[in-house]
Amino acid sequence: MAIIINIGISVLEIIAGLLSSSLALISDAMHNFSDVGSLALSWWGEKIKEKKPNKYKTYGYKRAEIIIAFVNALVMVAVMIIILSESVKRLFHPVEVSGLTMLFVGVIAFIGNGLATFLLGKDAHKNLNLKSAWLHSFQDSIYCLGIIFGSILIYFFRWNFLDPIISILLSFVVLEEIYRLLKQSIDILMESVPKEIEFEKVKTALESFSGVKNAGDIHIWQTDSNSRYLSAHIEISDMDNRQRNQLLCDMQKILLESFNITHPTIQMVSVSEEEKRNFTCHHCN
Repeated sequence: MAIIINIGISVLEIIAGLLSSSLALISDAMHNFSDVGSLALSWWGEKIKEKKPNKYKTYGYKRAEIIIAFVNALVMVAVMIIILSESVKRLFHPVEVSGLTMLFVGVIAFIGNGLATFLLGKDAHKNLNLKSAWLHSFQDSIYCLGIIFGSILIYFFRWNFLDPIISILLSFVVLEEIYRLLKQSIDILMESVPKEIEFEKVKTALESFSGVKNAGDIHIWQTDSNSRYLSAHIEISDMDNRQRNQLLCDMQKILLESFNITHPTIQMVSVSEEEKRNFTCHHCN
């Protein structure tokens, strides 16, 4: 539905922008056209990530969500650069703009983008892919508000210089949101520790169990917005299998309940086993 709405708005704005000589409308039309592609990518990403893991892609296609969110953010940056460049040119060479046409199209576009933003907003909290789609639509809604406000001033006061100024101001507002999205995407692609998890607290929690001498080679990462992974090398005292199994269950429980880590992989080695097999961990962090 959001894709269909954006196609309609884009066609309307490009025609009205050419007829009224409004850079704000034309730039918003360009942005809406980029949104159509980005929303289609997001829709495809939601479908493909449901595919099951296989022997070649053992994580499945979950990371498609993050890759698409990253690409969407880059597209938005490119669009913003084009809009800013054209706005600066228009600032020094203002042209006559039809404020009434701007106002009419701006109101229609705001209603359409507002509806698309509302539809996407219901699921935007679920993952970065949906959040990037929602951000595209929210970005357009803010643009439309600026166009409406500026068109009123242009119509009554003939302040044509406001057209590029509106584009510049709104571009900087949106760039702040794009920066956040890019940072989150890059952190996940770099397999950084999720921002809501404190590494030292996880290490302390693992070492707090009776019988645990040291927790090392700990890695915490995520493949998408909802999956949390951990791998760790745990050095333990000598204990029987029943005690080891219980310790493993207790560790998995605290990792899930305290840190929302859903997929822990834990290697346990006792002191005597390390000495007997000359076990060394060359890559422990």
